[in-house]
Amino acid sequence: MRIVFLFFLAYVSLFAFNVSKVTYSSHQVANGKTLLLQLEKQDGITYKWVTLGKQKFIVSTNPLDLNEAYVFIPFSYYAKKENKKLTLEYEEAGDVKHEELLVKVVDGKYAKEQIEVAKEKVNPQKKEVKERIAKEYKEAMDIYAYVSKNSYVSKPFILPLNSAITSDFGKARVYNGSLKGYHSGTDFRAKTGTPIAAVNDGRVVLAKNRFYSGGSVVIDHGFGVYSCYFHLSDFDVKEGKMVKRGERIGLSGASGRVTGPHLHFAFRVGGVQVDPLQFIELFNTKLLKGERS
Repeated sequence: MRIVFLFFLAYVSLFAFNVSKVTYSSHQVANGKTLLLQLEKQDGITYKWVTLGKQKFIVSTNPLDLNEAYVFIPFSYYAKKENKKLTLEYEEAGDVKHEELLVKVVDGKYAKEQIEVAKEKVNPQKKEVKERIAKEYKEAMDIYAYVSKNSYVSKPFILPLNSAITSDFGKARVYNGSLKGYHSGTDFRAKTGTPIAAVNDGRVVLAKNRFYSGGSVVIDHGFGVYSCYFHLSDFDVKEGKMVKRGERIGLSGASGRVTGPHLHFAFRVGGVQVDPLQFIELFNTKLLKGERS
């Protein structure tokens, strides 16, 4: 069996493994980034999933290369800087077998940024507001926890709009002088009313106004991959609608916790927030090998 670990803006390594033998190798990936594991299909072997801690990630078939299987492994922004063990489970001749690999999580060295917003958006005190925030958070987590057994994607991802990036993923966010986590997506400059496009085919699983993220659309692309579009001023889609890559899903705005109009674009993989642009680059150039269509 051949296994290839790929890292965007890192390096590519090729190792040979015997499927019947457990082998350890050390690699590295920054917190908040995604790892791509590619596996060459072989007769008599059925890949099932890769386990990281308590999470399992389904091994899928490459839509452009049926002889290749793959799995994306997301690493949380808060992942400890240490070696992590991945376990590949597969079946061979009716027997369940495992292989273990080590991945070293390194510091992404993200910068900080200062942001001034309305006081009530930083530390809400009203009971009804706190209840709303808690309800919206649970609703979102329930959505991201669902992993579709099918993928809607067979083409490269595109960007939601062509515009300058005003804030990168991972920056530590200091709201009104108080550290409140990190920037969980990528911000694009967009005046109110700018059309926003779906980055790939998928199913709309959320389209509503929320306290922090304002007008929000979330698209399920299958296999636990979700794209998110926040602070919208208007929607063109409803929950349950199937959308095509490039289809307009709404208009940018300044709703929610913002300092001005823009698009906050984010990704979830297996429920984990990851750098959306790194994921897209990894998917397009490594998994689809730069295919353009």
